[in-house]
Amino acid sequence: MKLKTSDISTVVIINKNQQHTKSLQIKTKHLNRLKHYAWSMVAVVAVLGGLVFYLHHKSAAQEAENLQLQAQIAKLKGTMPVVKAQENTQGTAQSYIQSIEVKLKTINEYLRRRGLKGFAVKGTGGSGNNEAAKLPDTEAYSLYDDYLKHLTSTIAFTPMGYPRISSFTSFFGYRSDPFNSEHAEFHPGIDFQGRRGDEVKCTASGKVVFAGWAGGYGNCIRIQHINNLETLYGHLSKIEVKVGQQVTVGDNIGKVGSTGHSTGTHLHYEVRKNGRPINPVNFLTLNK
Repeated sequence: MKLKTSDISTVVIINKNQQHTKSLQIKTKHLNRLKHYAWSMVAVVAVLGGLVFYLHHKSAAQEAENLQLQAQIAKLKGTMPVVKAQENTQGTAQSYIQSIEVKLKTINEYLRRRGLKGFAVKGTGGSGNNEAAKLPDTEAYSLYDDYLKHLTSTIAFTPMGYPRISSFTSFFGYRSDPFNSEHAEFHPGIDFQGRRGDEVKCTASGKVVFAGWAGGYGNCIRIQHINNLETLYGHLSKIEVKVGQQVTVGDNIGKVGSTGHSTGTHLHYEVRKNGRPINPVNFLTLNK
């Protein structure tokens, strides 16, 4: 097929001294597309440059992360308790530390269910206790293990934290009678704001000793805990446990309501010691 004259363009190349010239015949459509070819080359160069920059940045970030991890590992090694180089001693120390970590996770889980923050332990292994440091490793490990078991059990069965996370509407102590402002009354607990049907959680593991209607408390639940402690949850719209039932900290036991002697929807919460109400605020955080 013979191309038409209009389909072919002639490009004349002249050198600087204009003594020699060269001419090239190129299809006109290629000249028209020259701009597109140039932009394509620019795009390819830009993509390759971006890829090189990304790989360089990623490599630098990875190197920085490796340095940080190495620093953390070195720091952890520095906090490890020093033990004598005896047979199976290293394995015993590692097993003990793992056991501590499991117990601390359990403790922090109990705190999280109560709406409280966990805590960190410094000097794991008793490095801060001079008397314990003088004991043989196995005996010191046993003492700390028993202590942590006791701590775990105590936290699980001691009322602590919030039965629901909300603001207070009334505190423990004497206050104006909400039904008669001219008189004062003793309020044996604290009230939490809530909407009808909001979940109520027990603040400690224990045994349900009452679940039903209790006069001014309306629908009420009482749970017995260790050390002659008891928690009470009043004005509920619904009770979801039965007498004799064992409950675990954080379990849903009922719903917020306004039953009994109540002026509005809220949760009434009490902590009792030997049957007498004590201020629940003292049990809301670990700092009390």
